[in-house]
Amino acid sequence: MTARAADRARYDRATAHLDAPVAIVDLEAFDANADDLVRRAGGKPVRVASKSVRCRALLERALARDGFAGVMSFTLAESLWLARSGFEDVLLAYPSADRAGYAELTADPKLASAVTVVVDDVAQLDLVDAARDGDGGGEVVRVCLELDTSLRLLGGRVRVGARRSPLHSPAQVAELARAVARRPGFEVVGIMAYEGHVAGVGDAVAGHPFRSRAVRLMQAAARRELAERRAAVVRAVRAVVPGLEFVNGGGTGSVQHTAAEDAVTEIAAGSGLYVPRLFDNYTSFSGRPAALFAQPVVRRPGVGVVTVLGGGYPASGAAGADRLPVPYLPEGLRYDPQEGPGEVQTPLLGSPADDLLIGDKVWFRHAKAGELCERFDALHLVEGEAVTATVPTYRGEGHTFL
Repeated sequence: MTARAADRARYDRATAHLDAPVAIVDLEAFDANADDLVRRAGGKPVRVASKSVRCRALLERALARDGFAGVMSFTLAESLWLARSGFEDVLLAYPSADRAGYAELTADPKLASAVTVVVDDVAQLDLVDAARDGDGGGEVVRVCLELDTSLRLLGGRVRVGARRSPLHSPAQVAELARAVARRPGFEVVGIMAYEGHVAGVGDAVAGHPFRSRAVRLMQAAARRELAERRAAVVRAVRAVVPGLEFVNGGGTGSVQHTAAEDAVTEIAAGSGLYVPRLFDNYTSFSGRPAALFAQPVVRRPGVGVVTVLGGGYPASGAAGADRLPVPYLPEGLRYDPQEGPGEVQTPLLGSPADDLLIGDKVWFRHAKAGELCERFDALHLVEGEAVTATVPTYRGEGHTFL
């Protein structure tokens, strides 16, 4: 029996009492992945990206382990909710236009001390100030400045990397730091820079050796350029803000490379806990799939074909086959190219289909980590051959922040 076949047998036995659709997290794999992130971070704390987890219980499980510290959140409403729930260090990594949320933040000392907001434009400061309640919105807002990490070639005519912050040079970031320092009600406490073109792009795509080689060359050049520029940015900002608390960088795919930079004080990572399918194509690390979902077989249309209920859970990003879930267990199933994964039914082809009965589970891996939790109210936590706990996702707690 292969290791994957053994996992299928375990998961089927553990969830025999549960009807599919169902989502699980294999805690042994989750913990092993957490240990690997800490090992690769080389002594620098790992800040958990909540977007990639979207389950309070599992955020708490990660943070209870040595080597993890703090949460990187994705909306202001989520940040405030986490802070009220007892998370004491929440870095909001995306600018917000949530005026009501800013009114709450600036009126509550506990929230203001726990939540740090990212800024890359003085207009974002204006929005915060406009949201302050004149009678009680005077709390100082903790601010993190975001650096654009994109690699620019040919005099800027070619750009590689996500379009995030407009702040690219040390002078630009330092100027915004000065603007914040001059403004009452704000304090610069950190810098963040997410190198998505390194951390979130696989460099060993099966069947594409030339593309993979090109990605590795690009990423090596991007790492060198960013390491020099990030260090210069930190020096420039520290000249304005000597008490800078943290410099955040990285992502699951670049943990060890980013951690090697002296200027970086902490690493952000989250997808590496679940290891969805987009993280199969890396030479720098390999993780264990920890989060899966199962759909039930509901039809047997013919030889070598079964149909499962639902399963069409595409991930965000540029549309493509890599954004789709993949049938994982039993091994050897594939989509019908004329249908693909559907909203209400998904035909699956392959010889393993002939051994599946109505009601059997087919296990899938999703493409992007936390997005699975937008489809399920609960995650069943598997240890060995048993479900030992069932915990709510954000959705299960009544929250769909985006």
